[in-house]
Parts: sequence; structure tokens; C-alpha cells
Amino acid sequence: MDDAPLIAGVELGGTKCIVILASGPEAVHERVELPTTKPDETLAAIEAVIDGWRGYAALGIASFGPVSIDPKAGDYGRISSTPKPGWAGTDVARRLAARYGVPTRFHSDVVGAALGEARWGAAAGLDDLAYVTVGTGIGVGLVAHGRPVDGLTHSELGHVRPQRLAGDDWSGVCPFHGACVEGLASGPAIAARSGIKGEELPPDHPAWDGVVHALAQMLHMVVLTGVPRRIVVGGGVMVGSQFLFPRVRAALRQSLGGYIAIPEVEDVDTFIVPPALGNNAGPLGAIVLGQQALSHA
Repeated sequence: MDDAPLIAGVELGGTKCIVILASGPEAVHERVELPTTKPDETLAAIEAVIDGWRGYAALGIASFGPVSIDPKAGDYGRISSTPKPGWAGTDVARRLAARYGVPTRFHSDVVGAALGEARWGAAAGLDDLAYVTVGTGIGVGLVAHGRPVDGLTHSELGHVRPQRLAGDDWSGVCPFHGACVEGLASGPAIAARSGIKGEELPPDHPAWDGVVHALAQMLHMVVLTGVPRRIVVGGGVMVGSQFLFPRVRAALRQSLGGYIAIPEVEDVDTFIVPPALGNNAGPLGAIVLGQQALSHA
């Protein structure tokens, strides 16, 4: 690890940003948390931190999205159709890359977390995995052969429309799709439906039935991509409500119905796991993105 290059990393989140100077989890030189406010104000605060650093070889940026990740696209490096007020169209990657002049890689925050967990966390040693975040939003980051699975753009599987529970016609909260998985099972969805924040909602509250049902169907689809050898599930809703893990595992097993008869999948207790890096999954994923930028410079 001592020989690993120093990387500047940015995890740009919906409520806070983490700016990190590191080469790995055991070699973090500095870690600064900043609030995510208006775009220019937030980016200027990030730049004020990085401006004081020296000796880093590359920059990795893992951002809330959706984001444009195709370097050939005219809007590459920008946040696109986000519901976060004021941030749609914000240039992040090109602005920072131009300022610092080092190899730069830009991707979604969930892909960043997936890369971090694959390198140093709950999926260490596995080149093929998915990272799912269930919090303010819901997203899925897919990694195969150690690299993000993407093409035209990154996956947005949190916005698939699940089959509804019988008799459930609640409209959901997603401003784009209403009752997609994010609209039914995210933190804001739980609070809107129950009138109680998820962290305060009793485990036996009936609102959890719809959450488990929607998440299991999304995970069913993630399994059917054929990519992940393990699915790491993080985010405030899941990590703050550990009782959800056995319920989601059981619902996924029932949903699959034995169709994927592969030992890794059938052992759901080791297939669906919480993150090991906690709040550092995303920032350390940004470090991996910077390492990848350097290796392909």
C-alpha cells in the first residue's frame, strides 16, 4: 500500500460531500466533510480543499445522479435529470479536471461504493458484484471484471416499476415514475406513506411489507443480469434497520423460486450482505476511480 499512488477523491452526495486524499483505507491522509448546498457554493468548497493538497496523481469523482459518464457526450461530467433542486445540468467532472490537470474518472456514487467494497470491503476479492443503496434514493452499481458495467450511461435500476402487492395502489413519491422502487421503498417514501421516519418505524409496521416486496423484486432483476457474485446492500434505510436483511433475503429467495440454482445465489445469507466500509465506501470508491483513471491515462 505504501507504494500506491496518492489519489484525490470526491464523493458528491445529495446532502453532504466527502473529499479525501488517500491511497487506500489504511493510508488516508485527509478526509473532509462538506454540506451539499447550491452547486457553485458546493463545488467552490470542494476546490478550496483540493487546492491545498499536493502530490496526488489522479482524481476520482463519485457523484449522485443521474450523471453523464460517456466521455464522448457533449454533457459528459454533468449531473443530468436529478430531482435535487438546482443541480440538473451542473458540470462537475470537466470543471474539476480542468482545474487540476490530472487524470480524472467520473461515475455514479453507487458505482463508486461498489468499487470500494470490491477492493477493500464486503466483496473483497470478487471482481463481479452489485452495490445497492437504499436511502434518500435507491440505486444499483454493477461491477464486472473489476470495472463498472456501463455503456451509454450507468444503470438506474432503482427506477424500475415493480409488480405491486395485491390491493396496494399507493401512488409513490418519485417525481418521475411515482411507484417505482425508489418511489415505494426509499426513506422519503417510507416517511410519506407512514408519517414516520424509517429509523423510528417499528419493525412490525405494515409499511415495511411494501418496502420488502419492492426491494426483493429489484434484487431479483439484479440477480438475473448474471453479473453479481455478491450483492452489498447499504444506505440509511437498510443499515439503520438491520431487521430488513432477513426479510429481504427470504423474499428474494421466494421470488426467484429456485430458478438460479447456483450455490453463491442460493446461500442468500452470504449473497445479500451489508457493507463493510460503512460511510467510507463511496469516498474510497472515488479513490479506486482515480486509480483506474491513472492506469488508463
